[in-house]
Amino acid sequence: MTTSVSGMRDDERASFQLGNIHGSGLFSGQPGVLDLAPRAGEQAPAAGHTRTAAELWGRVPRAFAQEFRPYADRLAGDIVREIQRGIPAYAHPLDGRFGGVFRRAVHAAIEQCLHSVGRGGAGPVGTRTAEVFRELGRLEFAVGHGVDNLQAAYRIGGRVAWRHVAGFCRAAGISADLLCVAAEAIFAFVDELSAMSVDGYTAARADRAGALEQQRQRLIRLILAEPPTPAAAITEAAARAHWPVPDTVCAVALQRREPGGPAPDPVLPAEVLTRLDGAGPCLLTADPERHLAGAGAELARWRVAVGPPARLAEVPDSLRLARRTLDLADRGVLTDAPVLWSAQHLAALWLTVDDSLIDTQLHRCLAPLQRAGRAQRIRLADTLLAWLSTRATAPELAERLGVHPQTVRHRLHQLEELFGARINDPAERFNLLIALRAQRLRTPQQPPGR
Repeated sequence: MTTSVSGMRDDERASFQLGNIHGSGLFSGQPGVLDLAPRAGEQAPAAGHTRTAAELWGRVPRAFAQEFRPYADRLAGDIVREIQRGIPAYAHPLDGRFGGVFRRAVHAAIEQCLHSVGRGGAGPVGTRTAEVFRELGRLEFAVGHGVDNLQAAYRIGGRVAWRHVAGFCRAAGISADLLCVAAEAIFAFVDELSAMSVDGYTAARADRAGALEQQRQRLIRLILAEPPTPAAAITEAAARAHWPVPDTVCAVALQRREPGGPAPDPVLPAEVLTRLDGAGPCLLTADPERHLAGAGAELARWRVAVGPPARLAEVPDSLRLARRTLDLADRGVLTDAPVLWSAQHLAALWLTVDDSLIDTQLHRCLAPLQRAGRAQRIRLADTLLAWLSTRATAPELAERLGVHPQTVRHRLHQLEELFGARINDPAERFNLLIALRAQRLRTPQQPPGR
């Protein structure tokens, strides 16, 4: 068996040798000539304009569709068989929802082309046909495939359609002009169908991403809820959000370095739950060192504080400490850094947890210092804090404070006069140490007095 130049097998071409084609007057009046000039009332295409498939089919006489229509079902069957033969993913029986949509799409594509033939003003692909091909794209995404198989199927379908149309035209003695236009129309249509399926695939992926993100945001709300959400509810929500539940989680508080300024959303792994909108942007992660390091420069416009690891029911506490760490850095109590770790500042967090309580402690413990002048009060407080922290000798304290040892001895004598026996009481010394450290945290910019 031989194959014709058109690519159609001789037995296929012979099937078109029917009396109703030969001498049928398909192009009566202008045999062998296809008029591609603009018709009355039509405008010539603008320079650089690429004709759509509908525009190209519109240049073909309407009689072509009438004569070809009886062969449409056979063309559809051949397209399906060739696609199944050429693409392993479609080699199985095309049944179920995908199979039904796939076969409907093949028939819809053929019908769309035949409908466009001879209609110079034909518009874009019909809504129903377009929706069929978008649905194919959505179904491919739903089963976890890419669009490559569909695009390959459309190319195979285009080749099969071209083979049939070429054989039909040659059997009918139709001009080479029509062959060229038909070929261009077929492959333009293949591109249009591919674009529709890509649209459907992309929309399905966006819908999935949007739905998944909604589940992840719901999960964050459940984890941060107070009173704590039951563990079973969090486990169920985590499964829906595709988030593996870790043993412990660190809450990470975020704050824009320039309020209202640009701060790109950091790209983080799926294991990190992210909430960047609203007044309290934060992250939840089981491995902050690795995940924050991976974000790199994208976090440069954010101030970051990591709360201590906590069980799920205690994550709100971790976030509170992280936010308080940012607040202390804002106030200058803590030295700012690219990433602040709350666990490294627990004493500062503890000593600043309740301003009213600290005020009471300062007034109770440090009231004797009020009898000294302001400058002298600062120097005495620094000396007392150094002595309580180290219990060092006068020379050691002098080196630490940058003063003469005799100056230290004089200050220690003054402190004994001001505080009396309290300065030798272990419990009182502990209270004094707490009060002095809290006072130092309130005025971190104040250098040690000389």
